[in-house]
Amino acid sequence: MLLHPRHWPSWLLVGLIELLGRLPFALLWWLGQALGRLTYGFSGTRRLVARRNLECCLPEFDAGARESLLRAHFGWLGVAALTQGVGWSASRARLARLVRFRNREILDRCLEAGEPIILLVPHFVGLELGGAAFTALAHPGAYMYQRIRNPVIEWRVRRARQRFGSLAFERQDDLRALVRVLRAGTPFFYLPDQDGGRRGLFVPLCGLSASTVPMLGRFAALGRARVIPTFAWFLPRGQGLELCFGEPLANFPSGEAEVDTARMNALIETAMREMPAQYFWVHRRFKTRPPGEPPLYPRRRR
Repeated sequence: MLLHPRHWPSWLLVGLIELLGRLPFALLWWLGQALGRLTYGFSGTRRLVARRNLECCLPEFDAGARESLLRAHFGWLGVAALTQGVGWSASRARLARLVRFRNREILDRCLEAGEPIILLVPHFVGLELGGAAFTALAHPGAYMYQRIRNPVIEWRVRRARQRFGSLAFERQDDLRALVRVLRAGTPFFYLPDQDGGRRGLFVPLCGLSASTVPMLGRFAALGRARVIPTFAWFLPRGQGLELCFGEPLANFPSGEAEVDTARMNALIETAMREMPAQYFWVHRRFKTRPPGEPPLYPRRRR
């Protein structure tokens, strides 16, 4: 089925991504910056969504500073797009040259103690490359994902993420299997900052009520796991990527879903202010609004 002619354009795209991934990383950085800043002018609704997010989350910045940050963000999006193939196919040796671990002793201490670990990984643009480096250089992990509609891209992305032994769980799967592998010592990558829809809890994020999936505390309790904040940040001028580990969250979970979820959002807010250009601003993070509050984003074009 994947070889059907209707999928040939997707295979061409996959091949292009693979070829780009073999170029020197510094060259990909420069090309990605140029592509991203060019794309800024044609991005339409995505640019408007990102601008609105910046207005909501960084109100202390004036309009000129937010616009400069927005342009820089599109440059980093271009870098993430053009370096996708690096994460797909780079050897362990190349990943070790490109990705540095900051505070790795925190991770190693938990691994050596045999403690179950949840890596809290907010959506910064370098997370795909960071995930590949973690599984190649530190420990195979487990992650949840939502199936990609394009079956060719779905196959290639899953193959890339699992090539160093990681385990994939669909969001609709029975998550008891995920809890079992977590308890057995497989670190779990938890990507928390998507809109939670009507099933989310409304807790603060940058002064707004943000619908947030209240699962981090539950996973930590079920897995008896320590939660390590983890951030994947590209380094400037094509020097690679840094994977930064924070100290495990103390007294977590508290047993109160709203308290734990708000604490998670506060941590994400701190991180986005530390590296604002690389946070994933083009996502409709505040799509779901509290009852009676107007939408924040422009309507999608049909």
